[in-house]
Amino acid sequence: MIENTETISGSDYKRMVIGAYSEFLLEYENINSIKKTGKFFYCGEPGTDVLRTMGAAVMPLTEAVNESIGGLARRVADASVLGARGNAGVILSQIFRGLAKGLAGKYTATSQEFGKAFQYGILYAQRAVPEQKNRPIIVASKIVAKGAFNAVKANLSIEEILRAAVQASRDSFSDKRDSGEMIMQVFLDGCLKGLLGNFVSPLLNFTNRAASNLKLRDEDNFVSPLQDKVHPYCVSFLVANTKLSTELIEKELQAIGNFVVVEKRHKAVFIHLHSDHPGKALELAVAWGHIGEIHINIMAEPHAMAMVQQSFIMPLALMTVASNAEQVQKLQDAGAMVIVDGSDESGPSVEEIVNAAHSDIANKYILLTDTEHLRLVMHQAKRILGDRVSVVVADDEEEQLQAVRAFFPEDSMEENCQRMQAAIELISKE
Repeated sequence: MIENTETISGSDYKRMVIGAYSEFLLEYENINSIKKTGKFFYCGEPGTDVLRTMGAAVMPLTEAVNESIGGLARRVADASVLGARGNAGVILSQIFRGLAKGLAGKYTATSQEFGKAFQYGILYAQRAVPEQKNRPIIVASKIVAKGAFNAVKANLSIEEILRAAVQASRDSFSDKRDSGEMIMQVFLDGCLKGLLGNFVSPLLNFTNRAASNLKLRDEDNFVSPLQDKVHPYCVSFLVANTKLSTELIEKELQAIGNFVVVEKRHKAVFIHLHSDHPGKALELAVAWGHIGEIHINIMAEPHAMAMVQQSFIMPLALMTVASNAEQVQKLQDAGAMVIVDGSDESGPSVEEIVNAAHSDIANKYILLTDTEHLRLVMHQAKRILGDRVSVVVADDEEEQLQAVRAFFPEDSMEENCQRMQAAIELISKE
């Protein structure tokens, strides 16, 4: 057998991701419509969820300085994990996370290396919903993985590996086409078109210019990826001997990040923020004084936030989601302590949940959904935050309200979760 010496570069991977995003721009409404007739139940709008997750994934590519495929894959994965919306978006983000794991440390990748990384991506997607092995998107992903594996084993080119995966995906379609199956198909089609350069982004022109300069054509009901930009890196440091006021420093940092904290500490200023480019904050700080004690944590990594030192007001709090002011008031009256905005039709992103839990309100949180649509989003937040959180799933506002009433902050997390789950089961039986 002749050895295949083909390699894939960071630029190739960038085109693949943008190609996938562009394909979802064209097909997300069709995915939403198939949801209504498919054989498997999907909450929300899965096409919109994956489009917005892809929007978060592509945003780092507008300013990426990485040339290595491993570096770019990591940036895309971190953004998609935190930017994931809905159950479908979480599954897609795990594909990117697996790809990044398989490509870690590589400047370029051979077809064998890329094929194995692709297998990682499918494996991570399957692990996202281990209790639903028959979910169509998971069944399709396993078939796709087998097709790609056979192509890698046959020492085929990267293009042929993707074509084999695409064909396996098409062959996997059930008699009653499912939106999950179509998500996998659209993703693979887009990656292949991106690799070959055979795609046109209908709304965005991706170049190396700053994200703030991206131009969108006027389109009704289109959600700009700028709205789904995430800040995956938790940055903290001290600046000594600065002459600037904390107010002015905070104002400058708000322009490049979120969740900004600026505090006076003796002769130094403590700075904490979430950013998509940690270097921007440090570059600004160079002009403010002497920098020290720099810490950067990648929030998308499981349990990374456990390394962030914080002080807390209370040991345990209940966090849940509300879509309107009336629901907020009911939940607060019932005992909810932290309420995340759920007015967006795709629900809050993983980043919004993590940011809320990253406050100084409580050491531990119980995350309570108001719909099955947020189940995997909450579980993805738990993977990031670790033992600091537990998840309780309610399917509607009535179950949610009864679960909140069953919460008592003086009891342990385990006791509260059991009591809240029992309250939900009691409602569902009525």
